[in-house]
Amino acid sequence: MNITIWILQGILAAMFAMAGVMKTTQPKEKLEKSLPWVKDFSLPMVRFIGLSELLGAIGVVAPMLTGIMTILTPIAATGLAIVMVLASTYHLRKKEYKEIAFNGFLFAMAAIVVYYRFKTLAA
Repeated sequence: MNITIWILQGILAAMFAMAGVMKTTQPKEKLEKSLPWVKDFSLPMVRFIGLSELLGAIGVVAPMLTGIMTILTPIAATGLAIVMVLASTYHLRKKEYKEIAFNGFLFAMAAIVVYYRFKTLAA
C-alpha cells in the first residue's frame, strides 16, 4: 500500500506543481485562454492560488522523502484537498460540471494520501 500512496503523492505533486508554476508565472491574459475562471479573479488572487498549489506540491512529497517533519505531508495533502473543495464550489456556481469532476478526482487522491499518511504516522 505504501507504494500506491507514494504514486498518488507523486501524481498530486506533479499536477499541482505544473498548475502552480503556470499560475504564478504566466500573465493573466495568457492564463485566461486556458483557464476561463481566471477572468473572475484578480491577478494577486490567481498568484496566491498558484503559490498555494506549488507549496502543496512540495509539501506532499518533500517531508516524507527527507524524513524531516513528516507530519507536514498529510497536512499539505489536507491543504490541497481544501483547495479542490473551494475550486469545486466555484465551478458548481458556474455549472461547470466537467471541472467539478476533475476537482473531485484530485480531492479523492489528496484525501487518500491524508488518511493513509496520518494513519502511518500514528502507528
